[in-house]
Amino acid sequence: MRAGFQGRQRGYPITALAHRHHRVQRLRRLLGRRSARQAERAFVAEGAKVVKEALTSGRPVESLYVDPEGLNAADQVIIEDALRAGARVFELAPGVLDRLDGTVTPQPLLAVVPFVDVPLSALECADLIIVCVDLRDPGNLGTVLRSAEAAGAGGVVCCDGSVDVYNPKSVRASAGAVFHVPVVAGGEARSVLAKLGEWGVERLGSRARHARPVDGVDLTVPTAFVLGNEAHGLPAVVDEVLDGHVTIPMAGRAESLNVGMAAAVLLFEAARQRRAAG
Repeated sequence: MRAGFQGRQRGYPITALAHRHHRVQRLRRLLGRRSARQAERAFVAEGAKVVKEALTSGRPVESLYVDPEGLNAADQVIIEDALRAGARVFELAPGVLDRLDGTVTPQPLLAVVPFVDVPLSALECADLIIVCVDLRDPGNLGTVLRSAEAAGAGGVVCCDGSVDVYNPKSVRASAGAVFHVPVVAGGEARSVLAKLGEWGVERLGSRARHARPVDGVDLTVPTAFVLGNEAHGLPAVVDEVLDGHVTIPMAGRAESLNVGMAAAVLLFEAARQRRAAG
């Protein structure tokens, strides 16, 4: 909807950025390569919802890229907010977004944002934490982040070997939660769990079976749920440094839930117990 795009007189470049422009090539690198994101300590937030959450969180937004063909009135408001926040805004030439974005329906807004992760020490006072060990699916990680933020968790730890927090699919699936829940990116799993133990946090591994039902465990104390690999679960070396295991009781025939769904159930059971305890 080009009629709603009013950026030319507001500081946008006179010429829309073509596919070979160095800024567009940088976007491609940040979207496609973890090494590029690590080198620049920056990532891409895609879509109006995620960009809006970046802005409302108060995080700095370095730059915003706009496809005028797909804009609506709400997108225009976000562009104005980005300009007021000090972001540089660039128009993309027709067809550039389709070549950049691997999604079926590319989003007309993309923002480059600095990394938002925190050191493990930032979680010392948190009383509800998710620890991801060898989690590989970016969609699952995004769901974990979204559930953690919704349940009021104090942080999420993605240990070494887990999927990149800033993978575009993880960021999209988080629906902007990555900007609102403290995230620790990295750390050897046993060392992370040892530190949580020093802080008095109860470390509970999640299992499909052969564990205590989660609704029968006191979750009003400082708690860390430890989630393992989608296919193989938690490795034995991690089990050794846990305080116990929990499982989600299921009445149906399903043997287990995927990691993202399991995280939501565990977190909201903890939130339920805490509300009941006042």
